[in-house]
Amino acid sequence: MSDSRQSAGFSGALTSFFSSVRLTVVLLLTLAVTSIIGTVIPQNQNPSLYVMNYGEFLYRLFSVLDFFDMYHSWWFQLLLILLAVNIVVCSIERLSKTWKIIFPDRVTIRPERFRQASERLEARLPGEPEGYRDKIQNLMSKNFGTGTLYSTDSGYYVWAEKGRWTRLGVYVVHLSVVCLLIGGLIGSIWGFDGYVNIPEGDTVNAIQLSGNNKKHALDFEIRCDKFNIQFYDTGVPSEYRSTLTILQNDKPVITRDIIVNDPLQFNGINFYQSSYSQVPGTGVVLSFVSKATGMEYLEKAVVGQTLSIPEGLGTFTLTDFGMGFQFRGHDIGDAFVGAWKPATGEPVEIVLPVKFPSFDKMRKGDITISIAEMQTRYATGLQITYDPGVWIVYSGFLLMIIGCIITFFMFHQQIYIEAGIEKNQTAIIVSGVSKKNRLGIENRVQRLMNAINK
Repeated sequence: MSDSRQSAGFSGALTSFFSSVRLTVVLLLTLAVTSIIGTVIPQNQNPSLYVMNYGEFLYRLFSVLDFFDMYHSWWFQLLLILLAVNIVVCSIERLSKTWKIIFPDRVTIRPERFRQASERLEARLPGEPEGYRDKIQNLMSKNFGTGTLYSTDSGYYVWAEKGRWTRLGVYVVHLSVVCLLIGGLIGSIWGFDGYVNIPEGDTVNAIQLSGNNKKHALDFEIRCDKFNIQFYDTGVPSEYRSTLTILQNDKPVITRDIIVNDPLQFNGINFYQSSYSQVPGTGVVLSFVSKATGMEYLEKAVVGQTLSIPEGLGTFTLTDFGMGFQFRGHDIGDAFVGAWKPATGEPVEIVLPVKFPSFDKMRKGDITISIAEMQTRYATGLQITYDPGVWIVYSGFLLMIIGCIITFFMFHQQIYIEAGIEKNQTAIIVSGVSKKNRLGIENRVQRLMNAINK
Protein backbone atom coordinates (compact mmCIF):
# COMPACT_ATOMS: atom_id res chain seq x y z
CA MET A 1 0.00 0.00 0.00
CA SER A 2 2.84 2.36 0.90
CA ASP A 3 4.66 1.65 -2.38
CA SER A 4 1.50 2.31 -4.40
CA ARG A 5 0.95 5.59 -2.58
CA GLN A 6 4.55 6.67 -3.21
CA SER A 7 4.22 5.71 -6.89
CA ALA A 8 0.98 7.66 -7.19
CA GLY A 9 2.55 10.64 -5.43
CA PHE A 10 5.58 10.58 -7.74
CA SER A 11 3.35 10.28 -10.81
CA GLY A 12 1.23 13.19 -9.64
CA ALA A 13 4.30 15.33 -8.96
CA LEU A 14 5.70 14.49 -12.39
CA THR A 15 2.41 15.38 -14.08
CA SER A 16 2.21 18.60 -12.08
CA PHE A 17 5.77 19.50 -13.12
CA PHE A 18 5.23 18.92 -16.85
CA SER A 19 1.82 20.64 -16.86
CA SER A 20 3.21 23.77 -15.24
CA VAL A 21 2.89 27.02 -17.18
CA ARG A 22 6.03 28.19 -15.35
CA LEU A 23 7.95 25.35 -17.05
CA THR A 24 6.65 26.53 -20.42
CA VAL A 25 7.87 30.07 -19.77
CA VAL A 26 11.29 28.86 -18.59
CA LEU A 27 11.74 26.60 -21.62
CA LEU A 28 10.68 29.32 -24.08
CA LEU A 29 13.04 31.86 -22.47
CA THR A 30 15.90 29.35 -22.48
CA LEU A 31 15.31 28.55 -26.17
CA ALA A 32 15.21 32.27 -26.96
CA VAL A 33 18.49 32.96 -25.15
CA THR A 34 20.28 29.97 -26.69
CA SER A 35 19.00 30.95 -30.13
CA ILE A 36 20.70 34.31 -29.63
CA ILE A 37 23.94 32.43 -28.94
CA GLY A 38 23.45 30.49 -32.18
CA THR A 39 23.01 33.79 -34.01
CA VAL A 40 26.01 35.57 -32.48
CA ILE A 41 28.39 32.62 -32.93
CA PRO A 42 28.61 31.59 -36.61
CA GLN A 43 27.53 27.99 -37.04
CA ASN A 44 29.34 25.16 -38.83
CA GLN A 45 32.46 27.13 -39.75
CA ASN A 46 35.99 25.88 -40.25
CA PRO A 47 37.65 25.10 -36.86
CA SER A 48 40.67 27.24 -37.78
CA LEU A 49 38.42 30.30 -38.04
CA TYR A 50 37.06 29.67 -34.54
CA VAL A 51 40.58 29.36 -33.13
CA MET A 52 41.57 32.65 -34.79
CA ASN A 53 38.47 34.49 -33.50
CA TYR A 54 38.12 33.06 -29.98
CA GLY A 55 41.48 31.60 -29.07
CA GLU A 56 42.38 28.04 -28.14
CA PHE A 57 40.71 28.01 -24.67
CA LEU A 58 37.32 29.42 -25.76
CA TYR A 59 37.37 27.24 -28.86
CA ARG A 60 37.70 24.10 -26.75
CA LEU A 61 35.05 25.31 -24.27
CA PHE A 62 32.55 26.24 -26.98
CA SER A 63 33.30 22.98 -28.78
CA VAL A 64 32.46 20.94 -25.65
CA LEU A 65 29.21 22.91 -25.27
CA ASP A 66 28.38 22.35 -28.96
CA PHE A 67 28.02 26.09 -29.55
CA PHE A 68 29.42 25.72 -33.08
CA ASP A 69 26.59 23.38 -34.12
CA MET A 70 24.11 24.39 -31.48
CA TYR A 71 20.88 23.38 -33.21
CA HIS A 72 22.12 19.77 -33.45
CA SER A 73 23.48 19.66 -29.92
CA TRP A 74 22.10 17.15 -27.40
CA TRP A 75 21.08 19.85 -24.90
CA PHE A 76 19.17 21.91 -27.49
CA GLN A 77 17.34 18.78 -28.63
CA LEU A 78 16.59 17.99 -24.98
CA LEU A 79 15.01 21.44 -24.56
CA LEU A 80 12.79 20.79 -27.59
CA ILE A 81 11.75 17.39 -26.21
CA LEU A 82 10.89 18.92 -22.83
CA LEU A 83 8.83 21.64 -24.52
CA ALA A 84 6.94 19.05 -26.60
CA VAL A 85 6.22 16.94 -23.48
CA ASN A 86 5.14 20.07 -21.58
CA ILE A 87 2.67 21.07 -24.33
CA VAL A 88 1.25 17.54 -24.61
CA VAL A 89 0.75 17.11 -20.84
CA CYS A 90 -0.78 20.59 -20.48
CA SER A 91 -3.16 19.95 -23.38
CA ILE A 92 -4.24 16.52 -22.11
CA GLU A 93 -4.84 17.83 -18.59
CA ARG A 94 -7.02 20.72 -19.78
CA LEU A 95 -8.69 18.86 -22.65
CA SER A 96 -10.88 16.79 -20.31
CA LYS A 97 -12.54 19.94 -18.94
CA THR A 98 -12.92 21.44 -22.39
CA TRP A 99 -14.38 18.17 -23.68
CA LYS A 100 -17.15 18.28 -21.07
CA ILE A 101 -18.00 21.82 -22.18
CA ILE A 102 -18.12 20.83 -25.84
CA PHE A 103 -20.07 17.62 -25.26
CA PRO A 104 -22.10 18.15 -22.07
CA ASP A 105 -24.43 15.49 -20.75
CA ARG A 106 -27.13 18.13 -20.42
CA VAL A 107 -27.36 21.70 -21.68
CA THR A 108 -28.74 24.14 -19.12
CA ILE A 109 -30.37 27.27 -20.51
CA ARG A 110 -30.86 30.30 -18.28
CA PRO A 111 -33.30 32.74 -19.94
CA GLU A 112 -32.34 35.54 -17.51
CA ARG A 113 -28.82 35.54 -18.89
CA PHE A 114 -30.11 36.29 -22.39
CA ARG A 115 -32.76 38.77 -21.22
CA GLN A 116 -30.00 40.84 -19.58
CA ALA A 117 -27.35 40.39 -22.28
CA SER A 118 -25.82 43.54 -23.77
CA GLU A 119 -26.29 42.20 -27.33
CA ARG A 120 -30.11 42.32 -27.12
CA LEU A 121 -32.94 43.89 -29.14
CA GLU A 122 -36.61 44.15 -28.21
CA ALA A 123 -39.67 44.87 -30.33
CA ARG A 124 -43.50 45.01 -30.05
CA LEU A 125 -45.35 43.39 -32.94
CA PRO A 126 -49.06 43.00 -33.62
CA GLY A 127 -50.76 39.65 -33.28
CA GLU A 128 -50.33 36.55 -31.16
CA PRO A 129 -46.93 34.91 -30.38
CA GLU A 130 -48.10 31.72 -32.12
CA GLY A 131 -48.24 33.62 -35.40
CA TYR A 132 -44.47 34.06 -35.31
CA ARG A 133 -43.52 30.54 -34.21
CA ASP A 134 -42.91 29.03 -37.65
CA LYS A 135 -41.02 32.08 -38.85
CA ILE A 136 -38.71 32.08 -35.82
CA GLN A 137 -38.05 28.35 -36.07
CA ASN A 138 -37.30 28.63 -39.79
CA LEU A 139 -34.84 31.46 -39.11
CA MET A 140 -33.10 29.39 -36.47
CA SER A 141 -32.92 26.35 -38.75
CA LYS A 142 -31.55 28.47 -41.59
CA ASN A 143 -28.87 30.16 -39.51
CA PHE A 144 -28.00 27.47 -36.98
CA GLY A 145 -29.20 24.20 -38.45
CA THR A 146 -31.57 23.58 -35.56
CA GLY A 147 -33.33 25.32 -32.70
CA THR A 148 -34.93 24.04 -29.51
CA LEU A 149 -38.38 25.35 -28.58
CA TYR A 150 -39.32 25.85 -24.92
CA SER A 151 -42.70 27.00 -23.58
CA THR A 152 -43.17 29.83 -21.06
CA ASP A 153 -46.16 31.17 -19.14
CA SER A 154 -46.70 33.95 -21.70
CA GLY A 155 -45.43 32.26 -24.86
CA TYR A 156 -42.23 30.46 -25.81
CA TYR A 157 -38.54 30.91 -26.62
CA VAL A 158 -36.23 29.26 -29.12
CA TRP A 159 -32.58 28.67 -28.29
CA ALA A 160 -29.83 27.61 -30.67
CA GLU A 161 -26.05 27.56 -30.75
CA LYS A 162 -23.18 26.86 -33.12
CA GLY A 163 -19.43 26.66 -32.89
CA ARG A 164 -19.14 25.00 -29.49
CA TRP A 165 -16.40 22.81 -31.00
CA THR A 166 -14.26 25.88 -31.82
CA ARG A 167 -12.82 25.63 -28.32
CA LEU A 168 -10.66 22.86 -29.82
CA GLY A 169 -8.88 25.43 -32.00
CA VAL A 170 -6.24 26.12 -29.38
CA TYR A 171 -5.52 22.38 -29.10
CA VAL A 172 -5.03 22.22 -32.88
CA VAL A 173 -2.42 24.98 -32.47
CA HIS A 174 -0.79 23.01 -29.65
CA LEU A 175 -0.73 19.91 -31.86
CA SER A 176 0.84 21.93 -34.68
CA VAL A 177 3.64 23.12 -32.39
CA VAL A 178 4.28 19.53 -31.27
CA CYS A 179 4.44 18.44 -34.94
CA LEU A 180 6.93 21.22 -35.69
CA LEU A 181 9.09 20.20 -32.73
CA ILE A 182 8.96 16.47 -33.54
CA GLY A 183 9.61 17.07 -37.25
CA GLY A 184 12.55 19.33 -36.43
CA LEU A 185 13.99 16.76 -34.00
CA ILE A 186 13.67 13.93 -36.52
CA GLY A 187 15.45 16.02 -39.15
CA SER A 188 18.11 17.09 -36.66
CA ILE A 189 18.86 13.54 -35.47
CA TRP A 190 18.46 11.43 -38.62
CA GLY A 191 18.80 14.02 -41.37
CA PHE A 192 22.00 15.41 -42.86
CA ASP A 193 23.28 18.31 -44.92
CA GLY A 194 26.49 18.07 -46.89
CA TYR A 195 28.24 18.69 -50.15
CA VAL A 196 30.37 16.88 -52.68
CA ASN A 197 32.43 17.78 -55.75
CA ILE A 198 32.32 15.24 -58.57
CA PRO A 199 34.59 15.63 -61.61
CA GLU A 200 33.15 14.70 -64.98
CA GLY A 201 33.14 10.93 -65.38
CA ASP A 202 33.80 10.23 -61.68
CA THR A 203 31.60 8.40 -59.20
CA VAL A 204 31.29 8.95 -55.44
CA ASN A 205 29.43 7.14 -52.66
CA ALA A 206 30.08 9.51 -49.74
CA ILE A 207 29.64 13.22 -49.01
CA GLN A 208 31.30 15.76 -46.73
CA LEU A 209 28.97 16.89 -43.93
CA SER A 210 28.60 20.63 -43.49
CA GLY A 211 30.40 22.16 -40.55
CA ASN A 212 32.76 19.30 -39.70
CA ASN A 213 35.30 16.95 -41.21
CA LYS A 214 33.04 13.90 -41.09
CA LYS A 215 32.14 11.85 -44.11
CA HIS A 216 28.66 10.40 -44.60
CA ALA A 217 28.43 7.21 -46.61
CA LEU A 218 25.53 6.77 -49.03
CA ASP A 219 23.90 3.45 -49.85
CA PHE A 220 24.14 4.30 -53.55
CA GLU A 221 26.57 6.00 -55.92
CA ILE A 222 26.39 9.32 -57.77
CA ARG A 223 28.07 9.70 -61.15
CA CYS A 224 28.60 12.96 -63.00
CA ASP A 225 28.21 12.01 -66.65
CA LYS A 226 28.59 15.53 -68.02
CA PHE A 227 28.97 19.11 -66.90
CA ASN A 228 28.09 22.04 -69.12
CA ILE A 229 28.50 25.75 -68.40
CA GLN A 230 27.39 28.81 -70.35
CA PHE A 231 28.65 32.37 -69.91
CA TYR A 232 27.39 35.89 -70.54
CA ASP A 233 29.44 38.18 -72.76
CA THR A 234 30.95 39.64 -69.58
CA GLY A 235 32.36 36.23 -68.62
CA VAL A 236 29.90 35.70 -65.75
CA PRO A 237 28.30 32.21 -65.72
CA SER A 238 24.71 32.30 -66.96
CA GLU A 239 23.88 28.64 -66.35
CA TYR A 240 25.64 25.48 -65.31
CA ARG A 241 24.04 22.08 -65.78
CA SER A 242 25.01 18.64 -64.52
CA THR A 243 23.94 15.28 -65.88
CA LEU A 244 23.79 12.92 -62.90
CA THR A 245 23.21 9.18 -62.71
CA ILE A 246 22.24 7.33 -59.54
CA LEU A 247 23.60 3.78 -59.38
CA GLN A 248 22.65 0.94 -57.06
CA ASN A 249 24.62 -2.29 -57.21
CA ASP A 250 26.51 -0.78 -60.19
CA LYS A 251 23.25 -0.48 -62.13
CA PRO A 252 21.84 2.91 -63.26
CA VAL A 253 18.57 3.74 -61.51
CA ILE A 254 17.89 7.27 -62.69
CA THR A 255 19.63 9.79 -64.96
CA ARG A 256 18.68 13.43 -65.00
CA ASP A 257 19.96 16.94 -65.71
CA ILE A 258 19.90 19.39 -62.82
CA ILE A 259 20.38 23.15 -62.73
CA VAL A 260 20.18 25.76 -59.97
CA ASN A 261 16.77 25.65 -58.21
CA ASP A 262 15.81 22.44 -60.03
CA PRO A 263 17.14 19.61 -57.83
CA LEU A 264 17.16 15.87 -58.30
CA GLN A 265 15.26 13.89 -55.67
CA PHE A 266 15.98 10.25 -54.87
CA ASN A 267 14.79 8.29 -51.81
CA GLY A 268 13.92 11.55 -50.05
CA ILE A 269 17.41 12.99 -50.67
CA ASN A 270 17.73 16.28 -52.57
CA PHE A 271 20.66 17.02 -54.88
CA TYR A 272 21.06 20.74 -55.58
CA GLN A 273 23.36 22.29 -58.15
CA SER A 274 25.32 24.76 -56.05
CA SER A 275 28.74 25.38 -57.60
CA TYR A 276 31.40 24.18 -60.00
CA SER A 277 35.17 24.09 -60.17
CA GLN A 278 38.08 22.90 -62.24
CA VAL A 279 40.16 19.94 -61.05
CA PRO A 280 43.18 18.08 -62.40
CA GLY A 281 42.55 16.06 -65.51
CA THR A 282 44.62 13.09 -66.59
CA GLY A 283 47.75 14.29 -64.84
CA VAL A 284 49.98 17.10 -63.62
CA VAL A 285 53.56 18.06 -64.53
CA LEU A 286 55.75 18.67 -61.49
CA SER A 287 58.90 20.74 -61.38
CA PHE A 288 61.79 19.56 -59.16
CA VAL A 289 64.61 22.11 -58.75
CA SER A 290 67.84 21.01 -57.06
CA LYS A 291 69.16 23.75 -54.82
CA ALA A 292 72.68 22.34 -55.08
CA THR A 293 72.97 22.35 -58.90
CA GLY A 294 70.05 24.59 -59.92
CA MET A 295 68.87 21.91 -62.36
CA GLU A 296 65.12 21.59 -63.02
CA TYR A 297 63.53 18.22 -63.69
CA LEU A 298 59.98 17.92 -65.06
CA GLU A 299 57.99 14.79 -64.32
CA LYS A 300 54.39 13.89 -65.10
CA ALA A 301 52.52 12.51 -62.11
CA VAL A 302 49.10 11.35 -60.99
CA VAL A 303 47.70 11.04 -57.45
CA GLY A 304 49.08 7.91 -55.80
CA GLN A 305 52.15 7.62 -58.02
CA THR A 306 55.68 7.64 -56.57
CA LEU A 307 58.43 9.34 -58.59
CA SER A 308 62.21 8.96 -58.26
CA ILE A 309 63.99 12.34 -58.31
CA PRO A 310 67.33 12.61 -60.10
CA GLU A 311 70.59 13.45 -58.33
CA GLY A 312 69.66 11.04 -55.56
CA LEU A 313 67.23 13.53 -54.06
CA GLY A 314 64.82 10.83 -52.94
CA THR A 315 61.25 10.09 -54.00
CA PHE A 316 58.04 12.08 -54.20
CA THR A 317 54.47 10.75 -53.94
CA LEU A 318 51.46 12.84 -54.90
CA THR A 319 48.94 11.84 -52.23
CA ASP A 320 45.88 14.07 -52.55
CA PHE A 321 44.17 17.05 -54.17
CA GLY A 322 41.85 19.45 -52.33
CA MET A 323 39.74 22.45 -53.28
CA GLY A 324 39.75 25.43 -50.93
CA PHE A 325 42.75 24.03 -49.06
CA GLN A 326 43.38 25.48 -45.60
CA PHE A 327 46.99 26.16 -44.65
CA ARG A 328 47.55 27.53 -41.14
CA GLY A 329 44.05 29.04 -41.13
CA HIS A 330 44.31 30.60 -44.58
CA ASP A 331 42.53 29.56 -47.74
CA ILE A 332 45.17 29.01 -50.43
CA GLY A 333 42.76 27.68 -53.03
CA ASP A 334 43.09 24.39 -54.90
CA ALA A 335 46.22 22.51 -53.91
CA PHE A 336 47.99 19.18 -54.22
CA VAL A 337 49.50 17.43 -51.24
CA GLY A 338 52.51 15.18 -51.54
CA ALA A 339 55.20 13.44 -49.52
CA TRP A 340 58.88 13.95 -50.26
CA LYS A 341 61.15 11.26 -48.86
CA PRO A 342 64.81 12.35 -49.01
CA ALA A 343 67.62 9.85 -49.37
CA THR A 344 68.26 10.18 -45.64
CA GLY A 345 65.80 11.43 -43.08
CA GLU A 346 62.08 11.38 -42.43
CA PRO A 347 59.37 12.03 -45.08
CA VAL A 348 58.17 15.63 -45.40
CA GLU A 349 54.62 16.65 -46.30
CA ILE A 350 54.56 19.31 -49.01
CA VAL A 351 51.61 21.47 -50.06
CA LEU A 352 51.57 22.64 -53.69
CA PRO A 353 48.95 25.37 -54.34
CA VAL A 354 47.90 25.62 -57.96
CA LYS A 355 47.81 29.45 -57.88
CA PHE A 356 51.16 29.92 -56.10
CA PRO A 357 53.94 28.09 -57.97
CA SER A 358 56.68 29.47 -55.71
CA PHE A 359 54.94 28.43 -52.49
CA ASP A 360 57.46 25.66 -51.68
CA LYS A 361 60.44 28.03 -51.89
CA MET A 362 59.72 29.08 -48.30
CA ARG A 363 60.60 25.58 -47.13
CA LYS A 364 64.15 24.71 -46.22
CA GLY A 365 65.57 21.64 -47.93
CA ASP A 366 67.63 20.28 -50.82
CA ILE A 367 64.84 20.64 -53.37
CA THR A 368 62.01 22.96 -54.40
CA ILE A 369 58.85 21.43 -55.85
CA SER A 370 56.12 23.23 -57.77
CA ILE A 371 53.40 22.63 -60.35
CA ALA A 372 54.64 23.37 -63.85
CA GLU A 373 51.59 22.36 -65.86
CA MET A 374 48.16 20.97 -65.12
CA GLN A 375 45.37 19.71 -67.32
CA THR A 376 41.93 20.47 -65.92
CA ARG A 377 38.36 19.30 -66.19
CA TYR A 378 35.13 20.56 -64.70
CA ALA A 379 33.70 19.23 -61.47
CA THR A 380 30.12 19.80 -60.36
CA GLY A 381 29.50 21.01 -56.82
CA LEU A 382 26.39 19.51 -55.23
CA GLN A 383 24.64 20.37 -52.01
CA ILE A 384 22.92 17.25 -50.67
CA THR A 385 20.23 17.35 -48.00
CA TYR A 386 18.02 14.78 -46.33
CA ASP A 387 15.29 15.65 -43.85
CA PRO A 388 13.01 12.72 -42.92
CA GLY A 389 10.90 14.99 -40.70
CA VAL A 390 10.03 17.53 -43.36
CA TRP A 391 6.50 16.20 -43.98
CA ILE A 392 5.75 16.30 -40.27
CA VAL A 393 6.92 19.92 -40.26
CA TYR A 394 4.70 20.70 -43.27
CA SER A 395 1.78 19.04 -41.47
CA GLY A 396 2.54 21.20 -38.44
CA PHE A 397 2.40 24.38 -40.53
CA LEU A 398 -0.92 23.28 -42.05
CA LEU A 399 -2.37 22.48 -38.62
CA MET A 400 -1.17 25.82 -37.29
CA ILE A 401 -2.97 27.68 -40.09
CA ILE A 402 -6.15 25.68 -39.45
CA GLY A 403 -5.87 26.16 -35.68
CA CYS A 404 -5.33 29.92 -36.00
CA ILE A 405 -8.33 30.24 -38.33
CA ILE A 406 -10.50 28.36 -35.83
CA THR A 407 -9.13 30.26 -32.83
CA PHE A 408 -9.25 33.79 -34.24
CA PHE A 409 -12.02 33.72 -36.85
CA MET A 410 -14.54 31.18 -35.49
CA PHE A 411 -16.32 31.30 -32.16
CA HIS A 412 -19.02 29.73 -30.06
CA GLN A 413 -22.24 31.74 -30.28
CA GLN A 414 -25.70 31.28 -28.77
CA ILE A 415 -28.90 32.91 -29.99
CA TYR A 416 -32.07 33.32 -27.96
CA ILE A 417 -35.42 34.48 -29.37
CA GLU A 418 -38.36 34.88 -27.01
CA ALA A 419 -41.96 35.67 -27.97
CA GLY A 420 -44.63 36.43 -25.34
CA ILE A 421 -47.94 38.22 -25.06
CA GLU A 422 -47.78 41.69 -23.55
CA LYS A 423 -50.64 44.22 -23.66
CA ASN A 424 -52.34 42.47 -26.58
CA GLN A 425 -49.11 42.52 -28.56
CA THR A 426 -46.27 40.12 -29.10
CA ALA A 427 -43.12 41.14 -27.26
CA ILE A 428 -40.02 39.87 -29.12
CA ILE A 429 -36.57 39.60 -27.57
CA VAL A 430 -33.61 38.64 -29.76
CA SER A 431 -30.42 38.12 -27.78
CA GLY A 432 -26.98 36.71 -28.47
CA VAL A 433 -24.07 35.60 -26.29
CA SER A 434 -20.47 35.02 -27.35
CA LYS A 435 -17.11 35.35 -25.62
CA LYS A 436 -15.49 36.64 -28.81
CA ASN A 437 -16.41 38.87 -31.71
CA ARG A 438 -19.09 40.89 -29.94
CA LEU A 439 -19.55 43.00 -33.06
CA GLY A 440 -20.28 39.87 -35.08
CA ILE A 441 -22.92 38.62 -32.64
CA GLU A 442 -24.43 42.09 -32.48
CA ASN A 443 -24.82 42.15 -36.26
CA ARG A 444 -26.38 38.69 -36.23
CA VAL A 445 -28.91 39.77 -33.60
CA GLN A 446 -29.78 42.82 -35.73
CA ARG A 447 -30.27 40.71 -38.88
CA LEU A 448 -32.55 38.26 -37.05
CA MET A 449 -34.67 41.07 -35.64
CA ASN A 450 -34.95 42.65 -39.10
CA ALA A 451 -36.04 39.32 -40.57
CA ILE A 452 -38.73 38.87 -37.89
CA ASN A 453 -39.98 42.43 -38.45
CA LYS A 454 -40.50 41.73 -42.13
